[in-house]
Amino acid sequence: MGIKYNIVVYGLGPIGSAVTRLVAERPNLNLVGLVDIDLNKAGKDGGEVVGLEKPLGFKVQDKLEKVLDRHKVDCVLHCTNSYFDLFKSQVLEILDAGLDIVSTSEELSFPWLAHPKEAVEIDSAAKKAGKTVMATGVNPGFLMDSLPLNITAICQRVDRVDIKRAQNATKRRGPFQAKIGSGLTVEAFNAKMAEGRMGHVGLPESVGMIFDTLGKKLVRFEDVVEPVVAEKTIKTPFFEVKPGFVRGLKQVARGFSEQGEFLTLTFIAALDHDEDQSTIIITGKPDLIVTLQGTNGDIATVAIAVNSVRRVVEAPPGLLTMRDLPIITLG
Repeated sequence: MGIKYNIVVYGLGPIGSAVTRLVAERPNLNLVGLVDIDLNKAGKDGGEVVGLEKPLGFKVQDKLEKVLDRHKVDCVLHCTNSYFDLFKSQVLEILDAGLDIVSTSEELSFPWLAHPKEAVEIDSAAKKAGKTVMATGVNPGFLMDSLPLNITAICQRVDRVDIKRAQNATKRRGPFQAKIGSGLTVEAFNAKMAEGRMGHVGLPESVGMIFDTLGKKLVRFEDVVEPVVAEKTIKTPFFEVKPGFVRGLKQVARGFSEQGEFLTLTFIAALDHDEDQSTIIITGKPDLIVTLQGTNGDIATVAIAVNSVRRVVEAPPGLLTMRDLPIITLG
């Protein structure tokens, strides 16, 4: 059957719990521990915490070291926060323990543009430990960066890239619906956006990866967000949004080269949205249009994170990105 990797999942929110359930199904992965700082989860059987039908037979720990005292671990699936100031110490802790990392933290997916100092710190720590760090997900990590980059393999020339991801957020988890502003007034939405802790995280990372990989110099970056307002009452298991209140957002990032606007990323996520697909348009030789339907962001993020384990464990030490690894596939 080949190598079987011992896995710890660090962070048991909706994504981490779903990651745990998928790891438990995989014959090439052996789930040996779960870590979460939430004291309402620590001390309980892992199966109960993540929603499995049967107990796992071991408890969630509040510290990684408590798992490492009992088990050899090959890789940590890290599923906690989006922002560097909240997850950096966790990543350094895992590297200090000498473990490879697959993370779903968006700002880690290509941090050299927005967080260059932190990128150097993580890369240095990984190389010192002789281990690999790589962050991925549906977006950033795939739909708006690594997938379009792979498509350019059949182009003789690329003049411009436009990517639009639109999704009906009614199908998504509660924290995602909250992150796009569901149920807020327009004023409250704008205030929270100004605080920098709401909205989609990852567009600067996707812009950075595409520009750097295609050898383009990024001379200007723009990121504009506006609320999408409900025209009728919308109910989900997590929110009830009345007319005039926010049901989501539209976020547009633009990357400019020395020749002008080269890349436009449009991200729309809203409750009851009538468009649910991703479209990649490459203008060049040849002109290409690729449309992907049926992409559930939560399912896809969980899949790509778990599917990345083997590639990351086999990769050279350092902070890597999706563009640095061989093609990731199921199995």
